[in-house]
This record gives sequence, C-alpha cells and structure tokens, in this order.
Amino acid sequence: MAQIKVGILSDTHGWLDPELVDVFRDKQVDLLIHAGDIGTQEVVDQLESIAPLQVVKGNIDGGELRFLPEICVFSVGPRKIVLRHIAGSPRSPNMAARALIAEHQPDIFICGHSHIPVVGRVKGALWVNPGACGRVGFHDLRFALFLYVDEDSGALEMERIHLGSRVSGFRSDPS
Repeated sequence: MAQIKVGILSDTHGWLDPELVDVFRDKQVDLLIHAGDIGTQEVVDQLESIAPLQVVKGNIDGGELRFLPEICVFSVGPRKIVLRHIAGSPRSPNMAARALIAEHQPDIFICGHSHIPVVGRVKGALWVNPGACGRVGFHDLRFALFLYVDEDSGALEMERIHLGSRVSGFRSDPS
C-alpha cells in the first residue's frame, strides 16, 4: 500500500518557519499545498525547493504573487482536490465555495484565510483548513497538516502539525 505524502499549509504571510521546512523535508513529502496568503515569492521558492507545489492567491498576495490562480483543481492519487483561499467554514460555506463544490464535486476541499484549523464535510467533500502557520494574525497557535492518500484505494489519513505559538518554535502535537 503506497501512500502519497502531502504537506498542507496556509497563511504564512511572508514567513516560513524553518522548523516546518525541516519537518516537510524529513517526512519527504511528495507534494505541498499552500492555501493562500503566502506573502512573498521567497516563501513560494522555499516550498518549491522541497516538493512540487499547488498554490492559490490569498487576499494579501499582490505584487509578484498577483498572478497566482485563485482556484486550483487537481488530483492526488484517485482523490480530486479543489483549493481556494477564502471559502467560509463547513457550517457556513460562502457562495464561491458552494459553487466550486457543486461544479467540481471534489473529494477534498482545502481553504485558508480564517487562521482557524477545521475539518468537516460539505456536500460529500472533506473540508480542510489547516489553520495559519505564519506569525501574522489573530491566531494564538500555528498549525499545518500532513495528508496521506493511498495511491490505489484513495484511503485518507491526516496528521496535525502543531508549530507552537506565533512567537515560539515547533513542538510536536501531543494528541
């Protein structure tokens, strides 16, 4: 049973935790997904030096990042994924998110923006927001995720990466 290892992050706001880079490298991720509010081209370059990158533009991504797509639709193994920065929440998806889910019928819908980690279901799609992993914002704690996708069956496993507070370094999640 071969697994595809995917690192999911969002809301770096121009700063990528060096310890998160080490975690992604140590885990030898096959793909990275950034759900927007990247902040700088340097963060994109750092992530692309680790693994192939799927990325969307967030509401702070202007300048050299303004040409990034607002929506990405792609597959990881047999699983279809839709990626968009601003989408609301699983309890209250915004109109754009509802339309994307209806149009593309993804297995997984990934978003960012709220800085709040959440996993839920919307119209059959697994809704994933990894939370913010940068230092800018109202969040107290920083998170990212690993998603493991079985290449054949599409079975999913998820692991939360707890990066500590906005002012501290990495620490492993005890849960």
